[in-house]
Amino acid sequence: MAIEITDSNFEELVLKSDKPVLVDFWAEWCGPCRMVGPVVEELAKDYDGKAIIGKMNVDHNQKTPAEFGIRSIPTLLFFKGGKQVDKQVGAVPKNVLALKLDAQL
Repeated sequence: MAIEITDSNFEELVLKSDKPVLVDFWAEWCGPCRMVGPVVEELAKDYDGKAIIGKMNVDHNQKTPAEFGIRSIPTLLFFKGGKQVDKQVGAVPKNVLALKLDAQL
């Protein structure tokens, strides 16, 4: 299951992680976010132990999305070694996200 990432735990879970991290920036009212949600959950199972997969609700957490210039959702950011290394804006098939994650492993 994807972990809940918040403004308060972002540094610990994402920036200090020794594994690659995928963060899905989303909101409940966002239609495309609802399409990506199940895909993110599948990736969390597929990459369990290999990568951290998390979701951040932009309505409840506004500091971090602002810092990373999130203007539209869903936006999925990929991190490795505390740095953003890739980005995907909009809903895409699972294999696109898996390829981006694989590139960080």
